[in-house]
Amino acid sequence: MDFNVKKLASDAGVFFTRAVQFTEEKLGQAEKTELDPHLENLIARAEGTKNWTEKILRQTEVLLQPNPIDHTGARIEEFIYDKLDKKLPSKTTNAELLGQHMLDAANEFGPGTPYGATLITVGEYQKRLGAAERDFLHTSASTFLTPLRNFLEGDWRTISKERRLLENRRLDLDICKARLKKAKQAETKAAAAPDFQETRPRNYVLSASASAEDGRTREVGDSPSLTEQRKLLSEEVDKAEHELRVAQTEFDRQAEVTRLLLEGISSTHLNHLRCLHDFAEAQATYYAQCHRFMQDLQRELARGNDVSGSLPSSDVCPNPVSSTFLSETSTTGATVSSCPNQRPGTLPMEHTQLPVTGARKAKVLYDYDAHDGSELSLLADELITVYTVPGMDPDWLIGERGNQKGKVPVTYLELLS
Repeated sequence: MDFNVKKLASDAGVFFTRAVQFTEEKLGQAEKTELDPHLENLIARAEGTKNWTEKILRQTEVLLQPNPIDHTGARIEEFIYDKLDKKLPSKTTNAELLGQHMLDAANEFGPGTPYGATLITVGEYQKRLGAAERDFLHTSASTFLTPLRNFLEGDWRTISKERRLLENRRLDLDICKARLKKAKQAETKAAAAPDFQETRPRNYVLSASASAEDGRTREVGDSPSLTEQRKLLSEEVDKAEHELRVAQTEFDRQAEVTRLLLEGISSTHLNHLRCLHDFAEAQATYYAQCHRFMQDLQRELARGNDVSGSLPSSDVCPNPVSSTFLSETSTTGATVSSCPNQRPGTLPMEHTQLPVTGARKAKVLYDYDAHDGSELSLLADELITVYTVPGMDPDWLIGERGNQKGKVPVTYLELLS
């Protein structure tokens, strides 16, 4: 091991000098060079960007992975793979696990039973929800979390390094200013002092060899004259001024480098803005997929109840239709029955007979996204023309909006007289 004692002693001396300098600055006993106001504003802005980026990143991770120490060790596993510079394998989401458990349970209970068949249906949609969640997590990580981490671990580290170097240059500059100030004070004091050199005590010793030759004396231990002292002090001032000029140049150069890096924060904001749009779009896509899956699941469950001809319990009622059918009876002349917990003005779907011919207006109650080319997308509160055709599923109607035409679900409509 190469142990450099001189370097260690030098670093310790610099550390001690810096500590003394910081203490004197805090106590107001030492001069402190102030940074340019524009540079100070850039530093404050960069600090705010760094702090809020850390908070947003941390909270987004919590949103996407609420429990960092779950049974899968999600966050810990991500940390290990990141340190090993390896790609994290695709993980099964909780919804996919739930869906698989439902499918396994359906196989055990019997897929032909009502409960088993429903477990299969719900399980399949849970797996679809889980797949959509996994895609959302992957998209969010690549388009939002990764750029934020890159800023904190890359750009911000570079900025911090240059800021520390700028602070060291400032301290060096202040030391040079203090040294020059002391040198000038000493020079001024020496210039004002009277010259009493002729009255100064002298130490004379008799040189034995010189006394033997010519009896002359020799002066030993002379102090430098006041003129020589002034010359030395002048040289010290010149040296301090040179060091100050060098320190000022290095400080200005480093301040410019730091300023250029800090001005790049504006570009960082623009980049994060694009990432934020991508994240919001990924969220909207994910929630829209979940909404569509759940609508499909509800329709499939409703069809299953219609086919079985029975309801799970007397407390559950089919989806209601428009109140305009309250006064209508079925084509067979049977009166319309009602469900105990159903809202007034609605009918069970299986007892509702839609007109076979003729068109009528309908108001859309909820938004609906068409799943294929045979269906028509709907917007809430719009008016469309609907009619039915022989042999058509009673849960559906043919809807028309201008030149557009397709199947629409009855449960999304309020039929107008």
